[in-house]
Amino acid sequence: MRQHRPSTGDHPMGAPWTKPRIKCALEERGMTLTGLAELKGIYPSQMRSVWTRTSRPAEKALSEFLGVPAAELFPERYPPRKSRILSAENEALIAREKARRAADNEAAA
Repeated sequence: MRQHRPSTGDHPMGAPWTKPRIKCALEERGMTLTGLAELKGIYPSQMRSVWTRTSRPAEKALSEFLGVPAAELFPERYPPRKSRILSAENEALIAREKARRAADNEAAA
């Protein structure tokens, strides 16, 4: 398979990857989301939903084709979190409460 280089188009280096920029980079290489899905053996609907929900196979396919790390294409999704329900703020709150309880249990023992 041919090595693909990231395209900056008219974006300055280091500009964030956006849906239009990703689609433009695909089009510059003569590829569509559906075509890439077929190439990688992914359902086209799964590839199209990559904009609204996490889909590791679709993210990996885009990453490999464009030659850009998935974490750079979708920074809000990486690193993967263990829990998708709790916000980072609530996770920190729970961790502090657990630490407080552990300290109380040690003091009581």
